[in-house]
Amino acid sequence: MSKTDPNSLDRRAFLAVAAAGATATVAKPALAAEPTVSPTAPTAKTLSPEKIDQAWRRAATKFDAPRAAVLKRARATAATGPFRPDWPSLKAYEPPLWYQDAKFGIFIHWGVYSVPAFGGEWYSRLMYQEGSKEYEHHRATYGPQDRFGYKDFIPQFTAKAYDPAGWASLFKQAGARYVVPVAEHHDGYAMYDSRLSDWTAVKTGPKRDLIGAFAKAARAEGLHFGLSSHRAEHDWFFDEGRKIPSDVNDPRYLELYGPAQLRLSGKDDADLYGDFTAVSQAWVDDWLARTAELVELYDPELIYFDWWIGKAEFRAALPAMLAQYYNTKAAKGLQAVVNYKLGSMPVGAGVLDIERGQAPGIQASAWQTCTSISDKAWGFIENDTYKSAGQLIHLLVDVVSKNGNLLLNVGPHADGSIPPAARDTLLAMGQWLALNGEAIYGSRPWRVFGEGPTEIADGSFQETKTKPYTAKDFRFTTRDGRLYALQLSAPEGDQALIASIKPADQVRSVTALSTGRPAAFSQTAEGLRLAVSGQPAGHAAYVYRIELA
Repeated sequence: MSKTDPNSLDRRAFLAVAAAGATATVAKPALAAEPTVSPTAPTAKTLSPEKIDQAWRRAATKFDAPRAAVLKRARATAATGPFRPDWPSLKAYEPPLWYQDAKFGIFIHWGVYSVPAFGGEWYSRLMYQEGSKEYEHHRATYGPQDRFGYKDFIPQFTAKAYDPAGWASLFKQAGARYVVPVAEHHDGYAMYDSRLSDWTAVKTGPKRDLIGAFAKAARAEGLHFGLSSHRAEHDWFFDEGRKIPSDVNDPRYLELYGPAQLRLSGKDDADLYGDFTAVSQAWVDDWLARTAELVELYDPELIYFDWWIGKAEFRAALPAMLAQYYNTKAAKGLQAVVNYKLGSMPVGAGVLDIERGQAPGIQASAWQTCTSISDKAWGFIENDTYKSAGQLIHLLVDVVSKNGNLLLNVGPHADGSIPPAARDTLLAMGQWLALNGEAIYGSRPWRVFGEGPTEIADGSFQETKTKPYTAKDFRFTTRDGRLYALQLSAPEGDQALIASIKPADQVRSVTALSTGRPAAFSQTAEGLRLAVSGQPAGHAAYVYRIELA
């Protein structure tokens, strides 16, 4: 065989073929087969942000037309009404009176992440992060992430004990005036009947519109209905799955797991200026469309957003979203609430939410703090511990005295049942509010929010620094011309002194709300001195209605 032509026939074979008058086809030497790449192989080092975005867009192509239709309607509404889609116009926003009066709402974190019931609602992300306790737990309990991924929990999320009417009744008994279930968390699973995804509670898992059912039940109880969206963060939430063999890399599940862009965060979550995570315009459009869809489908009175809407790429879309929402409500003669965090919107364009923290003093505008009834997570996890009713009543009183609302989270079991410890705490809060609610609902701040030696750490994620209150700690609210003094611990001895109430305030009468009985008092330069006899009726906080001249 010729050294220069490895495909040539040898002379004897050629002559034989020619003599027979036939055409010979001779196979070329076989080349080595390329190794088969697993669809779950890591992609973090092989795909650029652009390629990642293109792949996600292809996976969601079937929703291009309905997404475009929602966006068209949203932008038309944003351009028609009292609010323009720009910040100078949106800063003229005022929170509705119902929200300013409500003071107490219930947040609900419930979803596919409730099935593993380990670590918390970020299990969906951390189960793919090597070295995390969730990663190790997942491998030990369910197997490797390329064989059992987050998607595999969905069939187990059946919501078989879900009772939306029971939820609404319980939350009303707790004294809440509004409810905010999570419509979609960072995991990208829609708890509602989205027309823009196949990964919804209607098409998979429970096969039921969980948000729609609760909206109907809550409104039947007279509760104001809101919802929350955490979809913006879904842009990167599953990026750890790209770094290991996992189903996040499998093209078949891109529509669920989203782009999973590699997170390039700043020094902390609040540092959005230093966050260089890739965000495409297609992703921003999808976020806007899904938010507009929630408004169209469920007509919420409140929408709660997590912090990442403050990322630079969302800045152009946010005004359109707000104008669409506010104008939709205005067309019905109503007002809406948008909760935002960490400076992600200009002051005045919505209502600031301080996560697990408090404000330093009376705020000029209504604000909100959100925290969970449980200590370790927002979603249900096994072996969690729960805050006492007393702790939460103290938090509510402090927040309200500063012109704020408390949004208290409950994490139901995966089946939809409310944990007994959470139920007990909620009912205890409701009992206190039934006696003392006139000092809370519809109230406004006094000239000072309170007095006493116990200092409160302000800012997000500071609640664990709160110290126990003393008998000298008071908070104040006003309503209908009356002043309310709320003592945050049982009086010591047979007297209580309120230094902030001066003789010039001219107190006419003092009544203990828990009993309805008058309390003897005297006014001196030291303040208002109340005569109390031992442990007053009630618990947690002791409220006095004070009539002024």
